[in-house]
Amino acid sequence: MTSSAVETGLEIAIIGIAGRFPGAPTLDIFWNNLRDGIESITRFDQADAAESEIVKASAVLDDIEHFDAAFFGMSPREAEILDPQQRLFLECAWEAIESAGYNLQRYDGSVGVYAGVGINTYLLKNLYSNPNLIDLIGEAQIKHGNDKDFLATRVSYLLNLDGPSVVVQTACSTSLVAVHLACRSLLSGECDMALAGGASIRTPQESGYAYREGGITAPDGHCRAFDEQAHGTVFGNGVGVVLLKRLEDALADGDTIHAVIKGSAINNDGSNKVGFTAPGVEGQTKVIQAAYMMAEVEPESVSYVETHGTGTKLGDPLEITALTRAFRQSTEQEQFCAIGALKPNIGHLDTAAGVAGLIKATLALKHREIPPLLHFERANPAIDFASSPFYVTTEAAAWHRNGTPRRAGVSAFGIGGTNAHVVLEEAPAPAESGESRPWQLLPISTKTAAALEAATTNLAAHLKQSPELSLADVAYTLQVGRQPFAHRRFVLCRSQDEAIAALEGSESGRVFGGVAERE
Repeated sequence: MTSSAVETGLEIAIIGIAGRFPGAPTLDIFWNNLRDGIESITRFDQADAAESEIVKASAVLDDIEHFDAAFFGMSPREAEILDPQQRLFLECAWEAIESAGYNLQRYDGSVGVYAGVGINTYLLKNLYSNPNLIDLIGEAQIKHGNDKDFLATRVSYLLNLDGPSVVVQTACSTSLVAVHLACRSLLSGECDMALAGGASIRTPQESGYAYREGGITAPDGHCRAFDEQAHGTVFGNGVGVVLLKRLEDALADGDTIHAVIKGSAINNDGSNKVGFTAPGVEGQTKVIQAAYMMAEVEPESVSYVETHGTGTKLGDPLEITALTRAFRQSTEQEQFCAIGALKPNIGHLDTAAGVAGLIKATLALKHREIPPLLHFERANPAIDFASSPFYVTTEAAAWHRNGTPRRAGVSAFGIGGTNAHVVLEEAPAPAESGESRPWQLLPISTKTAAALEAATTNLAAHLKQSPELSLADVAYTLQVGRQPFAHRRFVLCRSQDEAIAALEGSESGRVFGGVAERE
């Protein structure tokens, strides 16, 4: 293998990211929680847990009942019967596009959607229990709002996207398989950008789970991936979406690139394992090898792997065995590559787990820092890290280069045997911004007055947190990469300090605002 993927044009850029995770309504909070080793598992009243064998812990997602139906042109009744997984995925799809700086009304390319959701407990526990509502609305409308088949096409319809629109369902590997398929669609020319990801929301959230000896869930509500005390995982709710584009096009268009997908692969275990729900070493090994072949990079150039890491006695040792076999095809080096796992922090997000791991690895590349593996004290006795290419870090550590660009692997393995692995590389250095005019115009545009105030506050906070930003670049994105709506505000300023002061209401900047006559 060689490092020639740049020459072949097979690389994909991640240009937009959006997510809602337990304990983290924003990606900045998500990263801070990971870096600080915070467990975002909510614990409920444990009084009757011993008698009922119910573990009252779950990774809860805040505000799942909130949805801006009017923003997407939906009626309150349509929103009421729509699966919350689809509601939040739709919002994150919009946010991912905005984060990439694109106004779809001005974009003439084709945009695809590849995504999946988990089991619809909202339908089972909220709608089916209300037969009067079903009679009033009709079974067809209930089906259209809740069947998995309509996730991707609803996003395509509401956002007017004309690329491939495909629902992906491979259990726990769903959203990473969606990323892989979106990359293939981009490379084949079926679309020019693609949204990929997944959502998993189970209701009611504060219900805990039943623990059974020999199952995959933890008896105490803690996931301890690769640790000797690991006894299972904890399930949680979350949503993750990335916007992808061919790297050569992203570079040509001056897009912000968060990370580069060098290559990816998917496969299935077949029957070569102890049971249908069990992981397969051979299948995992082959998919990892295939991903590095596709990426055209040597595994020894990878210094971090975001594992599937469920914290089960069987799965954890098998995953390290498969990784070791795949890496040993080209290197005998020991303990040069850190491993991490997201599930101890936010639980197992089921269909959204893969893209959540991808987002974590992308943020680690951006910040050049490897977050700690939470709850790790001593290795599972069945894992020999000392003789493997891998090691565990229990504290946040600077991510140093090892002679090549920073690279990471991301794994997701689904019950039923569909495996996925993605190879990431840090983004190329961005081109420097040119000279600009002394005065800049920062427009803010929303559909409601309340949203305008929130957007103003958010922009001020963003400028405070990111003093390195070019004010001209910010102005350009706000002018070109946002759709114009009825409620608008404009800030005229010469520096970020002036912009922040104006946004926060002082007199040192110039602020103009109001409601436009037409959208």
